[in-house]
Amino acid sequence: MSELAPTRRTVLTGAAALAAVGFVPGAAAAQGPGPKTRPTATITVLGTTDLHGNVMNWDYFANRDYRDSAGNDIGLAKVSTLVSAIREERGAANVMLIDAGDTIQGTPLAYYYARIDPITDGASVHPMAEAMNIIGYDAAALGNHEFNYGIDTLRVFQEQLDFPLLGANAVDAATKLPAFPPYFIKSFTMPDGKVVKVGVLGLTNPGIAIWDRANVEGRMEFPGLVEQAKIFVPRLRKAGADIVVVSAHSGADTSSSYGDALPYPENAATLVAQQVPGIDAILVGHAHKEIVERWVTNEATGEQVLLTEPLKWGMRLSVIDLDLTLVEKKWRLRGVSAQVLNSNTVDEDPAVVDALQKQHDIVVDYVNSVIGTSAQAMSASRAVVEDVAAIDFVNYVQADAVKQALAGTADAALPVVSIAAPFNRDAAIPEGEVTVRDVAGLYVFDNTLVAVKVTGAQIRDYLEFSAVYYKQVSGTGPFAMKDVTNAVTASAPNGTPDYNYDIVAGLDAPLTYDVDIAQPAGSRIANLRYAGAPIVDTQEFAMAINNYRQSGGGNFPHVKTAPVLYNRQVEIRQLIIDWVTANGVVDATVFASKDWQLVSGGQPVTIS
Repeated sequence: MSELAPTRRTVLTGAAALAAVGFVPGAAAAQGPGPKTRPTATITVLGTTDLHGNVMNWDYFANRDYRDSAGNDIGLAKVSTLVSAIREERGAANVMLIDAGDTIQGTPLAYYYARIDPITDGASVHPMAEAMNIIGYDAAALGNHEFNYGIDTLRVFQEQLDFPLLGANAVDAATKLPAFPPYFIKSFTMPDGKVVKVGVLGLTNPGIAIWDRANVEGRMEFPGLVEQAKIFVPRLRKAGADIVVVSAHSGADTSSSYGDALPYPENAATLVAQQVPGIDAILVGHAHKEIVERWVTNEATGEQVLLTEPLKWGMRLSVIDLDLTLVEKKWRLRGVSAQVLNSNTVDEDPAVVDALQKQHDIVVDYVNSVIGTSAQAMSASRAVVEDVAAIDFVNYVQADAVKQALAGTADAALPVVSIAAPFNRDAAIPEGEVTVRDVAGLYVFDNTLVAVKVTGAQIRDYLEFSAVYYKQVSGTGPFAMKDVTNAVTASAPNGTPDYNYDIVAGLDAPLTYDVDIAQPAGSRIANLRYAGAPIVDTQEFAMAINNYRQSGGGNFPHVKTAPVLYNRQVEIRQLIIDWVTANGVVDATVFASKDWQLVSGGQPVTIS
């Protein structure tokens, strides 16, 4: 059984917790106060998003209390303490709690109850459902990752919730009607006994149609947020909603990672605020950013719409204050404001911890179970600047699985190559005993394996696109890593994520290349060879790739439209775990080789 790390703070609740967080009651009504002689009241909407399976303040891959360089804490147990404090301060009858999606994927805890002891078997309640029910959520929007484990798992999760799971733009493919409740209305009683109704419209991400195509194609469709909001905001108002809040699993900074693959943008929260009249506030999700308050002017009405986003994983809690005043015997909205509370100033709620402790312990034991041994230590720490065995291992397992799957088919003779990215530079396989946790650290996403047919010219294009990860740098160094990469850092939050730097390797013969960082992006791949010979543009390969990339994630060239040779919906992380379990020994001499290098003007670059 596991033992949670000692808490770092005393438990804070009520006014003490809010004071520690810096909570300002009724902060800054933004749309102008009404006359002071009129009665006033406040309805508070609390919001979380992108919880990604985090209940405890725990890092399953590091096997310790969660910590990061910014001092953040995570998890619903922390959020619960903040929520309880707000309810105590404001009165529970005046508070509403909602979420903006991506709930059931992201940690070994979430994975375990989707795949190892799946909730579809009927024996277990999903830990996120259990925790959210204890805390008392009123509604939650669907996130794109809700669909990762298939619609059947999602439906069971939905049944286990004590509150509605909303998705106005998740529609049945046949009827085009919402497959989930589109909205929820909660009534609040004002001091004079009158009722004010707050409607919550749930919107999810159109990218689901791409990212989880195998799970949803032919069953559900995902039209644009703006398009569906234009339909359902008026319906909410007609149904009696005095105030409309949108819970949108869609970022505020308009963009799409899938390019023009869909007519609807991935991050459309700002567009919803601009183009759809009748919205008072939007709880934003998906982008994993912290937005305290952002104001967007609606183009039709000129009204200001509030956007707020509470980062991710339960690190923050958004507090939206809806300030009302009584005008001519009717309660009217006179101002909206928001602030975010930080989970790192309070302790975990013992009620949530106690309820989830058994499931947490089971998963800690699972991820720490020994499944094999490694003949050498392998680390991903330098995977973005040199060919390392840890990434070679991922590519080897992926390519080997594809080769076995193609055996006996018309494509069996195709040479197999594979792509992998350094998802987690902290990942390391130790020499000696290897646990599930060690292997899972190499592959922290729940992607599945796909194989597509590509040409030599397409591989070159793919590698050129990947090499955008690097800055244009002359000279051979030595350089620090940060001086040669465009990686995301605290000072460069809009850089290229490590997961968008793909490395290509061969299986039965080496695929080798140089990345010349002295050259401009688009002209960096040199000496591209397979089995020692220059790759011919028309030469064909089977490429092992993850479903996120193949379906358009990252907008890499060619692979989305390439012929699919293999797609059995097998999770890559589980493939690696199964490979270690079956083989017993991980020996880097079997699969590791130096297949690519950074050069400048053709000369190898030294990275300190």
